[in-house]
Amino acid sequence: MIVDAHAQLWAADSPHLAADGYAPVRRDHGLGELKAELSESEVDACVLVEAEGVTSADTTRCLEIAAWTPWVVGVVGWAPLADPDLGEIIGKLRAEPGGQCLVALHERVYEQPEDFLDRPAVRAGLSTVAGLDLVIEFAVRAEQLASVARLAQAMPHARIVLQQAGSPWVTGGADGLSDWQREIEPVAACDNVLAKLNGLVTLAHWERWSVDDLRPYVDHAVQVFGARRLMFGSDWPMCRLAATYPESLRAITTLFGGLHRDVFAATAVSAYRLDVADLTRPA
Repeated sequence: MIVDAHAQLWAADSPHLAADGYAPVRRDHGLGELKAELSESEVDACVLVEAEGVTSADTTRCLEIAAWTPWVVGVVGWAPLADPDLGEIIGKLRAEPGGQCLVALHERVYEQPEDFLDRPAVRAGLSTVAGLDLVIEFAVRAEQLASVARLAQAMPHARIVLQQAGSPWVTGGADGLSDWQREIEPVAACDNVLAKLNGLVTLAHWERWSVDDLRPYVDHAVQVFGARRLMFGSDWPMCRLAATYPESLRAITTLFGGLHRDVFAATAVSAYRLDVADLTRPA
């Protein structure tokens, strides 16, 4: 079984696609195209990650899709973490069609102030998320990893997932590697933190990356996290900035010498509490 733990559906007019350099992916990427990508690469299921992160509307859309799409086995949604009514907001999401597929909430911490994860209101919200048995998921810059470590130590009961393995500076050569290693190790020392190996190709040079560029980062992630706390994610369609879906999958497969059971399925199934008992591969 292969579970893609990080796929998204984007609209061409999304503000997140307006930045310079994003022209190759500045178009609609819908469910039909994602289904074709998964089918071609013999991927059995995926976790959808909402794309906008401004309101809960995109989370609702992803949940509706999951309600009638058997190979969408989980949704990583968004809600305002500092909202005192966060528990009620999550309850409403769970009551919507597909609400049983809500497995996590995520935040683009790299867009937030440096002290974001240390703020009392945010900590209270994260405690609510964990208390409702949802995964807490972050996209961070490498220099923000210290705040993730503090959070993980303060909330040992929470399940925390780092997107893009904490966003190492792959194009930074030896300095980028050593900086990330120094920052990621205290995070990995917290047993309640897992990491997605999604989007690493887009952290490298888009037009001239190689598997060997990613190798020291994946090798170190295995060393400090262990394979049981790592999971594959395609980061489709953003991966298309640097690689096709099959190339993105093949890169991680190559680095693990094949389809490692934990990395390509078991970690995601366990972390997100995914129901894959009656799974039918997209075709």
